[in-house]
Amino acid sequence: MYRYDEFDRQLVNERVAQFRGQVARRLSGELSEDEFKMLRLMNGVYLQLHSYMLRIAIPYGMLSSRQVRKLAEIERKYDKGYGHFTTRQNLQLHWPALKDIPDVLDELASVEMHCIQTSGNCIRNTTSDHHAGAAPGEIEDPRIICEVIRQWSTFHPEFSFLPRKFKIAVSATEHDRAAIRVHDIGIQVVKNAKGEIGYEVWVGGGLGRTPIIGKKISDFVVREDLLAYLESILRVYNMFGRRDNLYKSRIKILVHEIGTEEMKRQVEAEFVEVKQRGALQLPDDEVNRIRKYFAEPEWESLSDDVAEIDTAIAKDKNFANWMKANVSQHKIPGYAIVNVSLKPTGLTPGDCSADQMDAIADIADKYAFSEIRVAHEQNLCLAHVRKRDLYEVWKALDAQQLATANVGLITDQIACPGLDYCNLANARSIPIAQRISERFQDIELQQKIGRLHVNMSGCINACGHHHVGHIGILGVDKKGVEYYQVTLGGAADETAAVGDIVGPAFTEGEIVDAIDQIIQIYLSLREDGEIFLDTYRRIGVQPFKEKLYAAH
Repeated sequence: MYRYDEFDRQLVNERVAQFRGQVARRLSGELSEDEFKMLRLMNGVYLQLHSYMLRIAIPYGMLSSRQVRKLAEIERKYDKGYGHFTTRQNLQLHWPALKDIPDVLDELASVEMHCIQTSGNCIRNTTSDHHAGAAPGEIEDPRIICEVIRQWSTFHPEFSFLPRKFKIAVSATEHDRAAIRVHDIGIQVVKNAKGEIGYEVWVGGGLGRTPIIGKKISDFVVREDLLAYLESILRVYNMFGRRDNLYKSRIKILVHEIGTEEMKRQVEAEFVEVKQRGALQLPDDEVNRIRKYFAEPEWESLSDDVAEIDTAIAKDKNFANWMKANVSQHKIPGYAIVNVSLKPTGLTPGDCSADQMDAIADIADKYAFSEIRVAHEQNLCLAHVRKRDLYEVWKALDAQQLATANVGLITDQIACPGLDYCNLANARSIPIAQRISERFQDIELQQKIGRLHVNMSGCINACGHHHVGHIGILGVDKKGVEYYQVTLGGAADETAAVGDIVGPAFTEGEIVDAIDQIIQIYLSLREDGEIFLDTYRRIGVQPFKEKLYAAH
């Protein structure tokens, strides 16, 4: 994985020292909270309902075992012994004391981590496929370009105060595991008829108050021009994006208002000027330098057929269920991708305790080349595990309540922290997610239902990506009472779609029963081989609407 150079270290250490002085001025009363707000946001510090929250950057979801151990140490020392992984592949600490945050940043810097650009109207953490470098059919390891983008975008002077926050995602296989079409910029690695690698570029995706699927504005940008093309998009947005209305400030609104063709025309015109200056041409030697940081492990020559694993599957039903749901195919024979669920029955989706983190670090050191990935679905991933080690890995994960066999199933929910933590939320997310996981905890029922993504947000800002859940749940406030609106048919993958609102919102007491009824309707109407999304796209919203509201 990428290692800091002298410039990275100096930059991060100077930022920590600067913020330490700013915190001291806030604590002394020299700075008011309003004066301090912009300074703390530039360092990933939010003020939530009950405390400050610190958002830690995990570039393109990559962690080393050393970094994970440090995160566990920080959770114990400065927080309440756990952290929360987000849909931006970051980690949030919800209970740090302000006086301790500079020390936390110092500790993060000691393992090449930081909180820079995890907040504010700037280019946020670039996300990617958590199977990067391991997925079959991958055209190129997307982390290479993600790291190029990280270096280009960090403290970019022209894009430090954009009209609004800005998010970029990169995918490199036909199956999009990075949700690129719901980002401000989505990048798909492609190969042209000549066999050359380039980048398909999507612009103007985003969720929140106005959910929009991005529009493709380029079929093929050559590698040396990618940064110039991204810079051109950002310059157009910076010039013409709305700054007078918070709700209309994202690039998706600009693209919607002027149209895809006009956006493309303006970007291409800017691109000509940026290219002429030549400063942003990406040289091959720089790409190759970064590529070395993502060199593949020294693979062993192994058979894909592992008799002892087949035996373990036959003997242990729990292991068999885990193999079916949580283990993905690897590009190298004899290896597998292990997806680690952070969605045990009845607990908070995305939370991970310090003890669990230490255990994951140990497992990664022993079985997975000391690498851990964060998925945007709020799970973790061990990307390179020998098949013959899978049973031992499962036992080690199971001992830490990390082997829930539900990845991609109904209880593998995405959920934001909601009203339990967030001062923007209208309703609680966590208790509803917990009740859904308890209602559907039977593994045979989950397997019968099949692949199904349930996403939940506590407010319209959509941190839980509810718009693109197969079933989406949005918490709303009605005269001080929590209600939950349901959408159906959303998707975040290569078939990306915004879900349809079914009808009036449900009360807290009704919502889990409503989800149960939706599942029963689906099971009664699906055809052979269909997952929920297939059935919904075939029959539409009406059969669900009619039965859900029949008694209302």
